[in-house]
Amino acid sequence: MEKAKIGLIGLAVMGANLARNIANKKFPIVVYNRTTEKTDKFIEEFSNKNLEGSKTLKEFVSKIAKPRKIIIMVQAGAAVDSVIKQLTPLLDKNDLIIDCGNSNYKDTQNRFTQLKEKGLQFIGCGVSGGEEGALNGPSLMPGGSQQSYKKLEPIFKKIAAKDFNRKPCVTYIGNNGAGHYVKTVHNGIEYAVMQMMAEAYDILRTIYKLKPSEIAKIFEKYNKGPLASYLFEIGTEVLNKKDEFKSTKHLIDFILDKAAQKGTGTWTAIDALEHGTALPTITEAVFARLLSSEKEKRITLSKIYKKPKLTKKIPLTTFTKVLESALYAGMLSAYAQGYALIANTAKEEKWDINLSEVSRIWEGGCIIRAEILNFLHKTFKKSKPETHLFEIPEVTKAMKKSIPSLRELIAYTALNAIATPSLSTALSYFESITQENLPANFIQGLRDYFGAHTYERTDKEGHFHTDWQ
Repeated sequence: MEKAKIGLIGLAVMGANLARNIANKKFPIVVYNRTTEKTDKFIEEFSNKNLEGSKTLKEFVSKIAKPRKIIIMVQAGAAVDSVIKQLTPLLDKNDLIIDCGNSNYKDTQNRFTQLKEKGLQFIGCGVSGGEEGALNGPSLMPGGSQQSYKKLEPIFKKIAAKDFNRKPCVTYIGNNGAGHYVKTVHNGIEYAVMQMMAEAYDILRTIYKLKPSEIAKIFEKYNKGPLASYLFEIGTEVLNKKDEFKSTKHLIDFILDKAAQKGTGTWTAIDALEHGTALPTITEAVFARLLSSEKEKRITLSKIYKKPKLTKKIPLTTFTKVLESALYAGMLSAYAQGYALIANTAKEEKWDINLSEVSRIWEGGCIIRAEILNFLHKTFKKSKPETHLFEIPEVTKAMKKSIPSLRELIAYTALNAIATPSLSTALSYFESITQENLPANFIQGLRDYFGAHTYERTDKEGHFHTDWQ
């Protein structure tokens, strides 16, 4: 085999599938895993003329053409630092390390600076699409220097998924940690969208007593309209799946209602607070998962607080249309919050992030790929970077049409004692961000009363304090 064009470290499922993807696109690649047995087994199963293994890091590095390009696919955090520490003595000036794991963007910024001081290049690349995406085409979000990205561009364009116009779902995001930051916010939006879908499922099973297969038919119909997306596609399959132990029953009815998380949603919520950006819908989606984990406490409290009898039902055929429109408004609100966070952070970090391009590369490969992203890709093309999503005329038109349904839905679920944390906060965000006068003046009055924090006036410049007593 000729010298490899690229190397990859870490042969867990994502790393293994990404390596296979690269080899299948006819780029010679050499792989390494700290457990030699895993490398041997992987090569035995998938080896071809473009895929080769190595038993030691030194051997691995020697098999890569200079300037070297090395992808790291290991667990975020200390494992990444450990691999980098072992690699750096073996590398030459201008060799490039690419972290394709779910790293925190602040870690990426630190690694970028530290490696630059050693004469090495570093890219933090967000990868979305799960196991299938890694193998057949992910959405790629590289951040680092443009010079470094140019080295990778030919490979990344070949292995990436395709957008709605058959163009590669990869673009240069911005300097240092920009790529991992955008991937983090992507995951936050993913949290919100899944939570809204779960709330829709809960409403249909609780108020309308629908079976999973009946809800699946509604979701299948939604997947043919403006809500068309990968998540609605697989959501239909999840609802239709029969249990392997009780073949006449649906598996969903036997899955414990405790949702896990890996931390990127939490990172998004924390970062929103640090950057002073309102992100209620994504944050509530994280809180919803935390509440779901308190199963025993929920069982106890459910026996104390009985739910009220259901109010008069909206006919199902009417309600499914209301729900579809409400979900669309809710998801636009979640995207608006996520994009506002990216825009605000990009301004602070001096990243030149193109939100139209971000929307475009999310059209394929990634978990939140959806029709709505093609809509956002086109609308952002005509707008300035600092423009809020709700200001864009096409989005304004869509929100004006769908927001009444979200208002109706939230009123309906509140009366029927059904929790809709993400859909409710999506509405609250819209109502607040589009309201000229909020009651924060009252809060400022209280703060000045008990803490002399001062306040600003509507009719004069400056800060004022009143002796309230």
